[in-house]
Amino acid sequence: MIRIIVGWIVITIAILIAAYLIPGVRVRSAGTAIFAAAILGIINAILRPVLVFVTFPITIITFGLFLFVINALMFMLAGAIVPGFEVRSFWDALLGSLIVTVVSWISHAIFF
Repeated sequence: MIRIIVGWIVITIAILIAAYLIPGVRVRSAGTAIFAAAILGIINAILRPVLVFVTFPITIITFGLFLFVINALMFMLAGAIVPGFEVRSFWDALLGSLIVTVVSWISHAIFF
């Protein structure tokens, strides 16, 4: 249970960092970032595995780089669902998802 809460906090902080660094990503408040982190986690748990499976041939052809596109689409979908969390373009979503991925990866290496 504690891992889920720590992961949720880390993703929330990563979303706030992305909003600070990327002009096309906006978060209205910390509460919005918390809700966006929850929605992003649910999307990544349910929809992402299906998309990874369906796009497996493209992922193989692109040597795994298509996974960045899938992550950006998940980030954009979270921006479309959560009021107060705005992602303006695909490129902003790509950069935002990269920031969230890197922060999550670093925190996972430190905490777990």
